Amino acid sequence: MKMLIADDSAFMRGVLKNIITGMGIPQEDIIEAEDGIEAIRKFHQESPELVLLDIIMPEKDGIAVLREIGNLVKVIIISAAGQEKLIEEAKALGAKEFIVKPFDSHKVAETIKTVTA
Repeated sequence: MKMLIADDSAFMRGVLKNIITGMGIPQEDIIEAEDGIEAIRKFHQESPELVLLDIIMPEKDGIAVLREIGNLVKVIIISAAGQEKLIEEAKALGAKEFIVKPFDSHKVAETIKTVTA
């Protein structure tokens, strides 16, 4: 199963990638994007089945990305605490779940399993 991680933090992308590979997903099935424009481009190029999407990113934020791809793919929002209004908007645009940073790796794995089941 291909997954796209869209987050402007290389550290956060690395943490998420480690969680996903720990679930048995091959590293070559994980695509990374560091901003919203790259996320949309890679989404159309790679056709992932799941997108892990940060809300606060440069170029295009996660809400703008969701407006373009939210009804085409399963999306899990991963955002910092205090973004409740944006999280509600993201859910209205089709996000399936949200995970608040800082997060527990087991919660991330369980949420991915639930959304992709």
